[in-house]
Amino acid sequence: MRFVHTADWQIGKPFVRFGDKAEALRGARLDAIESLGRLAVAENAAHVLVAGDVFDSDTPTNVTLRAPLERMRGFPGVTWHLLPGNHDAHRPGGVWERLAALGPPANVRLHLTATPMALAPDAVLLPAPLTSRAETRDLTARMDDTPTPIGTIRIGLAHGAVTRFGTPEAEGEATNQIDPGRAQKAGLDYLALGDWHRTREIGPRTWYSGTPEPDRHDSQTVGSALLVTVTEAGAPPLVEPRAVGTYRWASDAVEIADAEPLAAREALLRTTQDPMSKLVLKLKITGAVSIADRRKLDDWLERLQAAVFHLDAALALAVRPDAADLESIDFDGVLRRVAESLKARAADPALSGAERQIAEDALLALYLEATA
Repeated sequence: MRFVHTADWQIGKPFVRFGDKAEALRGARLDAIESLGRLAVAENAAHVLVAGDVFDSDTPTNVTLRAPLERMRGFPGVTWHLLPGNHDAHRPGGVWERLAALGPPANVRLHLTATPMALAPDAVLLPAPLTSRAETRDLTARMDDTPTPIGTIRIGLAHGAVTRFGTPEAEGEATNQIDPGRAQKAGLDYLALGDWHRTREIGPRTWYSGTPEPDRHDSQTVGSALLVTVTEAGAPPLVEPRAVGTYRWASDAVEIADAEPLAAREALLRTTQDPMSKLVLKLKITGAVSIADRRKLDDWLERLQAAVFHLDAALALAVRPDAADLESIDFDGVLRRVAESLKARAADPALSGAERQIAEDALLALYLEATA
């Protein structure tokens, strides 16, 4: 028995902070479905299990609702199993009733109840769909008592959190909890989970697939899915992570005292993050530099912003003018005296941080004007 385990597509996610680039990120989520389909075909996996959060919300437009169906329709030899998650929980009049009314393709199964479904003569899927955004019960518990014929491969499909299940901190606050020992308790050969946006092994038979397209920097760098092979009931599953995403989300932090490290940092990015045009980069730069080096940094950031898909740069830099900076402004005259005064104010501990920053900004502006 071989299948692809995926989750957290969140089709229709708005990506508001990305402005006119948001459409490309939304489109990549649909492209990921085709990548999953190609993976299934290439690896002779007859099924793709989607462990919840197919949609980003339970109120997508009709076009958003139909778009993933059309991508799945393009792989008629693969059966796609869709499960409601917390973002798109199954409720009366919600997204899943609308989807069912549209008449999904013959190769798409909607798991809106906990009814077991045969995947093969010797394999059964046990789904645990969410019917509310914040479920207080562990819906996988019913798998313990769901009978299947002896020798049947039992595969669970669920969406929720296992990280703090049963701990004192979780009592009264956590929702959509799943017992991390569910696979053993329910005799599951594999438990396919969604909700956690990183690929994560909870146990040999329990995995989070991660998302095929990351949506934040604290998730995994590149989108992935799991190719799972279970040879027979009771046999340990073979779980193989596979990259399927388009965009890579990376974070970097660098402390500098001059502009020298920038070229090496850029070379490293271009080597490890090729193509740069698909990189969503969060960058933090700290340290203290001269005015001339700050200007070089601004030029470097401008070049980097042009190279990557999106750059989120946070600067926590102090500008420390050196003698060369001051001479560039004025060797000996009124501007030089103004620059000296601003330099002193920018470093004066008796002034507030805001006042020092004003002086620093004014000194930088004076330098740029004088050296233009």
